[in-house]
Amino acid sequence: MKALVAWSSGKDSAYALELARRAGEVEVVGLLTTVTEDYARVSMHGVREEVLELQARAAGLPLRRVRIPAGCVDAEYERRMGEAVARARADGVTHVVFGDIFLEEVRAYRERMLAGTGISPVFPLWGRETQTLAREMLDAGLAATVVCVDPRRLPASFAGRVFDAALLGELPPGIDSCGENGEFHTCVTDGPMFATALALQSGEVVLREGFVFADLIPAVEAPVRAR
Repeated sequence: MKALVAWSSGKDSAYALELARRAGEVEVVGLLTTVTEDYARVSMHGVREEVLELQARAAGLPLRRVRIPAGCVDAEYERRMGEAVARARADGVTHVVFGDIFLEEVRAYRERMLAGTGISPVFPLWGRETQTLAREMLDAGLAATVVCVDPRRLPASFAGRVFDAALLGELPPGIDSCGENGEFHTCVTDGPMFATALALQSGEVVLREGFVFADLIPAVEAPVRAR
């Protein structure tokens, strides 16, 4: 059975890829990512397309982009995603792996959108306690940077910080350890799902459309670790 991973560029989708590979029940054959075409960045996370391409190369997987306009309305998003799903099914894909953890309405939406397509959703992280899950990710060698913060929920100073044990210990009360409620989003730079670490450098931190984004830019130097 062939699967795509719904790839956000962040830790949850990356760890879902790792767990799907470990389980061996599906063969992961690609990454499926929504890119905002106006900015050439991963939607919501704000990760540059060049960084996304480095992630796909490190994961050893082809990248399937679903390009959407800025401010995309639901109907247009669903049309374009539906076209991508139909192409994937025609290529023999039978499953899509998601990194969702506990948001019932999000899972229900995924299931509804895939109903009748011939493709089934897989949720390797579903139901996990997020403090334990976050630390499990770190123990597995996952490295990530916080690239998007909702300043209404979390101080803007968290943007650009490394996702590590120190950050987890400093999260204010009520903030989910994995940012599952949208408090923050990350960009993965290393981990067991990658053959090589990504060499990135920090860019500017900006407030855009109510969110704080910390840019990551491909660095000139080579990665410090390779397997």
